[in-house]
Amino acid sequence: MSDITSTLLTHLVSNRVVDENTAAKIQQEIREDSTKNIGDILLENDFFTKDDLLILVVEFFKKGYITLENVNINFAIDTEVFLKSLAKNTNSEYIDLDSVDIDYRMASRLPFAQLKKFSALPIKEDEINVYVALKDPLNINIRESIQRIFPRKLLKIIIADPAQIEKYLNKMELGESIKGLIGEIRKEITSSAAENPQESSGILKLIEIILKTSILARASDIHIEPTENNCIVRSRIDGMLTETFIFDKDIYPPLGSRMKLLSNMDIAEKRKPQDGRFSATILGKEYDFRISTLPILNGESIVIRILDKSKVMIKIEDLGMHPDNYQKFYKSMHAPYGIIFVTGPTGSGKTTTLYAALNAIKSVQTKIITVEDPVEYQLNLTQQVQVNEKANLTFSSALRSILRQDPDIIMIGEVRDQETLRIAVQAALTGHLVFSTLHTNDAISAVTRVLDMGIESYLISGSLIAIEAQRLVRKLCPHCKTMTTIPRTAYEEIKHLLPQNFQFYKHNGCEKCSQTGYMGREMLSEILVISETISSMIAQGESKSKIKEQALAEGFTDMYADGILRAAKGITTLDEIIRVAKG
Repeated sequence: MSDITSTLLTHLVSNRVVDENTAAKIQQEIREDSTKNIGDILLENDFFTKDDLLILVVEFFKKGYITLENVNINFAIDTEVFLKSLAKNTNSEYIDLDSVDIDYRMASRLPFAQLKKFSALPIKEDEINVYVALKDPLNINIRESIQRIFPRKLLKIIIADPAQIEKYLNKMELGESIKGLIGEIRKEITSSAAENPQESSGILKLIEIILKTSILARASDIHIEPTENNCIVRSRIDGMLTETFIFDKDIYPPLGSRMKLLSNMDIAEKRKPQDGRFSATILGKEYDFRISTLPILNGESIVIRILDKSKVMIKIEDLGMHPDNYQKFYKSMHAPYGIIFVTGPTGSGKTTTLYAALNAIKSVQTKIITVEDPVEYQLNLTQQVQVNEKANLTFSSALRSILRQDPDIIMIGEVRDQETLRIAVQAALTGHLVFSTLHTNDAISAVTRVLDMGIESYLISGSLIAIEAQRLVRKLCPHCKTMTTIPRTAYEEIKHLLPQNFQFYKHNGCEKCSQTGYMGREMLSEILVISETISSMIAQGESKSKIKEQALAEGFTDMYADGILRAAKGITTLDEIIRVAKG
């Protein structure tokens, strides 16, 4: 039991809220049941109502007995609920920084070193007041120091999530570091490079900084979006978009033109979507970048996919599958013929799983042909065909020719229509092993999906070997994760899925994980192996629920149960599992 709990109980005893015997019982109860915290027990025994407990926790915080972290751990109170209550108690305003437009121009006029020192983020100003969010809003010395920076205006303290304040200060620091470069680009635009601004060397440096920053942050995609007043650069890190740069609008046209030039697009065409790709050496390593443009209201949205060979060419045993699921998948992919479907939403790592499987089974003795749109990575000992709609080379037309090429294994990037599916089924029934992807929410839904596409149930039942469904969940940052207890109601709901020894953790945020609390992603999966019983059920047109009953009886573990195990081991958070895997 923590020292904090002892301190709080001592305070409650001295204020005669509980007596010493009750305090000792509460301590004993927390020792015996790790899922309980002091907040749960005080509510269960009617010492406080929820509202009164919140007021008490605010008072503890103001007196310095507890930190924001203790509010979550010892009382299971949501950060936003607590901060709103703190703001009300201190006659301040609470602001969710992610939902407001911060005036960065105001902050740029101030000495950034001081803002960083005091962890102060200026939000906005009017004629009389200046509004500043502080990580330590109750510190009188910091408030006085900030007021001295704004001698002509009244300081209004904003209560905000400290993790958000840190995130936006880091973003401003990044902006400070490229101030000189932006000035250089502006000079080039107005002087000799005015006629052809995309040739500016400053723009090339800026592109390199954007690519380097995103790669260092482990991003998978970079989004460059013009708005009415700004040019915003966002990176998708661990499946979530985060803002990395904000430039003034005048930087966007040369930046967009240079991007198009790099990827052999028509720089004069701004009314039609375009696709291209380019390669660059960043931090001494060769990367491929796939780029797509889309005309929008304020210009063109540019999205760059970062293709890193080392990320996709991983071993199948390193994908992070549950050991039981790995054994099922490994056995299925060594079958002599049939279809294996890998399903999941866009960006759930299906391509990575397929490449890992092909990498594991490729050999000089087997002929592997793939049909992809587009071919993202090149595999040795594999013939890869890129779909080209303009040349009428579709999935179905390519597959017909592939079957005449005497393959052993075929990989189809995605089954999109009945014709492609029918050829894949025929290939499986005539002695080929076929891998493909589908967009479905879970493994059992894939059966109904292929039947809905119009293929006879007896053909599906005879050709299917296994269906693997997957999702990616963010992993907790090992440097800043902290132990937590989950609410009693949540525990009751999932206790039948928990292992004997479990410990839940929560995300916090530090410099190493860019204040997100997460670092990297891990795969949740479920594998439906098509047994003889399930095969005959599919042929007879049994319902999805009946097939699931039979699968569970045969040892099927769904993604949610797989996720709960990972949260219980401290790999990820329960919130993340509910967000990604709860149906």
